[in-house]
Amino acid sequence: MQKVKNILVVGILALCALSFTTQSKNEVKWMSFAEMQEAYAKEPRPILIDMYTNWCGWCKVMDKNTYQHSKVAAYINEHYYAVKFDAESKEEISFNGKKYAYNPRYKTHDLAMELSFGRLEYPNTIFLADIKARPAPLAGYMKPKEIEAPLKYFAERSSEQESFVEFNKQLKKQW
Repeated sequence: MQKVKNILVVGILALCALSFTTQSKNEVKWMSFAEMQEAYAKEPRPILIDMYTNWCGWCKVMDKNTYQHSKVAAYINEHYYAVKFDAESKEEISFNGKKYAYNPRYKTHDLAMELSFGRLEYPNTIFLADIKARPAPLAGYMKPKEIEAPLKYFAERSSEQESFVEFNKQLKKQW
């Protein structure tokens, strides 16, 4: 009888412990620039760069509400190399054969300046159709339903000539 009680107590404790654990979310698999370039060399695909700062409140909201949305995260992981980039980082970054560093004059990273064409707004989602492509920055917070079209445009458009407006008219939104 004592064995049965012990088994029941252990079983109940295990169920209680499991009920308090959070389920693993489908999260974006963020990479460094070095990791992304290494992966890209093996298998090219579009690149998404989440450019943020530590003090940016909307960046934190976008991390929580948009990048942790299961459909957004799954789509990014399947179609993109995703890089999370602190625009005020002090570390030197090599990208496309060029070295970039923190610029104390502007209090930002030179790569942030280049990717955003000098428009330092956060959060800033930078799309690159390929590693050598001209950056396409989209500044500001985007909800999952707002990021769906640009994500799918850079990953799925049928030709280089298809405009975003044309693509967006035909898109059947799902998020």
